[in-house]
Amino acid sequence: CQVMTNSPFYDDQLAILGYWRQIGGLTMLPGTNRASDRFVRASFYIDAVVQTSDPKIAVPAVMSVMRNVSVPYGISTPDKPHIASTRWRTVCDQKNRVYYFEPTLAMEPFWVDLAAIDFSEGSGERTLTLAGGQTYAGDATAKFRKSAKPFVFLFGV
Repeated sequence: CQVMTNSPFYDDQLAILGYWRQIGGLTMLPGTNRASDRFVRASFYIDAVVQTSDPKIAVPAVMSVMRNVSVPYGISTPDKPHIASTRWRTVCDQKNRVYYFEPTLAMEPFWVDLAAIDFSEGSGERTLTLAGGQTYAGDATAKFRKSAKPFVFLFGV
């Protein structure tokens, strides 16, 4: 799937997208914070931005699309609890093994170079502190610290 949101169901999203493709994204795009509207905007913009294998251009281009379809911080729709403020935007460059993060409440994105981390058996667990107002900018790979215990997921597997 090139573009995905939480709702409505994907088949419904494709039907809505079919309608909007007839109108054309240069004529008009839906602009609410509803997932279906954000899906249509993301579908149009991801095809409209420059297509390149250069991560210095591709990553910011994808981030610009994601910013355009994010729900602004502080938006609350009490009768629609599934619409919530965007907290993070992430891009994964699988070719170069770099993971980019853009927290909504930070002024700068940061990234982790997975190729620079030793994942061999016995290398130990590492954590990157994200709580308590901790922020990063740029390459945060060296900010990981050895952890005494592995990360515990909130929900059991």
